[in-house]
Amino acid sequence: MNASPPPAPPTGFGRDTQSTMYRDGASGHRPSVPTGAQALFDAAHAVMSPEAWAYVAGSSGSESTTEANRAALDRWRILPRVLRNVAVRELGIDLFGHRYPSPVIAAPIGALGLVRRDADLAVARATSKLGIPYVFSNQASSSMEDTAAVMGDGPRWFQLYWSSSDDLVASLLRRAEASGAQAIVITLDTHTLGWRPRDLDLAYLPFIHGIGIAQYTSDPVFRELVRERLARPASGPRPKVTPSAIRTLLDMTRNHPGKFLPNLRSGEPKAAVETFLDVFSRPSLTWEELDFARERTSLPIVLKGIQHPDDARRAIAAGVDGIIVSNHGGRQIDGAVGSADALPAIVEAINGAIPVLFDSGIRGGSDIFTALALGATAVLVGRPYVCGLALAGERGVSEVFRNLIAEFDIVLGLSGHTSPKELSIDDLIRAPLP
Repeated sequence: MNASPPPAPPTGFGRDTQSTMYRDGASGHRPSVPTGAQALFDAAHAVMSPEAWAYVAGSSGSESTTEANRAALDRWRILPRVLRNVAVRELGIDLFGHRYPSPVIAAPIGALGLVRRDADLAVARATSKLGIPYVFSNQASSSMEDTAAVMGDGPRWFQLYWSSSDDLVASLLRRAEASGAQAIVITLDTHTLGWRPRDLDLAYLPFIHGIGIAQYTSDPVFRELVRERLARPASGPRPKVTPSAIRTLLDMTRNHPGKFLPNLRSGEPKAAVETFLDVFSRPSLTWEELDFARERTSLPIVLKGIQHPDDARRAIAAGVDGIIVSNHGGRQIDGAVGSADALPAIVEAINGAIPVLFDSGIRGGSDIFTALALGATAVLVGRPYVCGLALAGERGVSEVFRNLIAEFDIVLGLSGHTSPKELSIDDLIRAPLP
């Protein structure tokens, strides 16, 4: 894409956003979504189905890693400076050869069809209008081509879960590049789903219902794998017919591309789900295999899920273009280190060789400030925008991101700074442990 980047938020974006909200209030208009994180999550919980809320809000085990993410950010306190001229502020960042209007990126979230049927498209429209890069999930409920089509020149990246099929990996990379992606995010920490009690207690996995596999069912290599499965004689015991099994089959059929009755007669939706479960991930993936991706795309490659400094050094040696410090929002390993606790040592190990991005636990503008001061170039935000999506669709997503950027702008100015690039660890102090 050769289009010019969207304009950066104007100077005083945070102040102007606040002023607009107060002025609108005088006429009886209130925000579509709560501006505080806890109220936002509580409101979304009230409107989501039990299955959707469990999938979006749940984490692994006792969910201690999610708590650790928050504790790790909260351990750092902002040390503001005063009597500095902060009247003119610039929030934009340069990343992988592109100029983005703020240091905020929309994280990949799978199975958003649980929340709204047109979820991925709503997020795409909202982020493109704000100039926020949207990382298309490999587990999306709309294909990357359909999602890109509603974005115009809006920036988009693509998240890759490395399949057991090399041909499928290559096909997904080709499609991402053709869809205008500006980077490939290879997620490393989900080769096996974490132990997630909220989902397990409901015995519900969206993919089995055909939700979140649109990147696969729209892929020519995957469809050929499905055809091969259908051509083989059936093996194994026939599943027991129960009301729940019938509902699941109807869900698969409804969520599969094409018309309902032909899909139901063909058996293709069920075969697609079974094929997906077979090829979703590759637990045997090693550093050496990353060359396969590099040989098949010219796009920057970013590794998501780095938590150890030695792995950060290996990433540099492997020739990748960036890393994301992330523990998948606490969804994979119970008892893992909070991402903000891992960040400083990784930034030190990288020593400026490649950009370091941050994910896991961002809930407000001060969190963005803290992550950037600890050395991140940008932050990925996930669950908050999903809550906005549940409450008000595209508008809700837009307001969540607007509020985050506005609060960050205000914190930046109040702390005595005019740009993200000014921030350093000297702007923080470590709070004493209780």
